[in-house]
Amino acid sequence: MYQIGELAKACNINNDTLRFYEKNALLTPSHRSESGYRLYSEKDKEILQFILRAKSVGFTLAEIRELLSIEIDKANSACADVKVLVDAKLSDVEKKLAELTRFQTSLKRLSNACCGGEESAEHCTILEALESDTDHVRHEHHRDK
Repeated sequence: MYQIGELAKACNINNDTLRFYEKNALLTPSHRSESGYRLYSEKDKEILQFILRAKSVGFTLAEIRELLSIEIDKANSACADVKVLVDAKLSDVEKKLAELTRFQTSLKRLSNACCGGEESAEHCTILEALESDTDHVRHEHHRDK
């Protein structure tokens, strides 16, 4: 059996993280000592490691809760149930990547258009582009004067 600090250390997390997972009903201590200390079994450690691996690939607490419910009752679930969750997460990640790529392209375009000099920002192309309704970005040429 592990006390909270021992389990946290074994899984390379802090006690507060473990308490957070308990508070969010992802993990409950198997036992309590006579003095009220939380005691965790080897099975609890395996569940915590499952939670940490699921978190490391981007699953939310709600999604981890779903995965845990399938994990606990594998006999009454199908691989398809798990695949649906993974495919939905993958789709979310792909959408976020596409959005980040759009952000990157736009920011590069803004950065490349600006001279970055010490001139007044009165005619800053970045500010002008953000003020306008168009996607057109005028290039500054302060240094060429």
